[in-house]
Amino acid sequence: MPHLVIDCSAPLADALDRAALIEELHPLVLADSGSTGVCKTVFRRAETYVGDGADADGRSGGNGFVHVEVGLMPGRSEALKARLSERILTLLVAHLPAAGAGGATCSVEVRDLAGSYRLFPTARSPRRTGAPVGVRP
Repeated sequence: MPHLVIDCSAPLADALDRAALIEELHPLVLADSGSTGVCKTVFRRAETYVGDGADADGRSGGNGFVHVEVGLMPGRSEALKARLSERILTLLVAHLPAAGAGGATCSVEVRDLAGSYRLFPTARSPRRTGAPVGVRP
């Protein structure tokens, strides 16, 4: 069930092996968070990035950035979310290409999904007839 969003500056996005990262990231998130279901990941390539010496094109100076956001159903302790953030950060740095690993800015946020969160379909609702979780007829 966890939702993951990976934002990555263009030069790193081109060099990063996304499939290999996600192949390790999904089981780590599920195991460490105690979540069930399937992780859903969106990888967003950021064409514009300014910071750490980078120009607006993200290619002149600086080494880029990668930010991973994990959305979980509420109920996990802050300590658990901090440990998961650390483990994801370690995994992320290990997957950076050698050229970016030393100078890229990497960050992780593990957060609770809002109370307004809804999902369709769910394990309890067939695709054809079910309504989103939390919606009553």
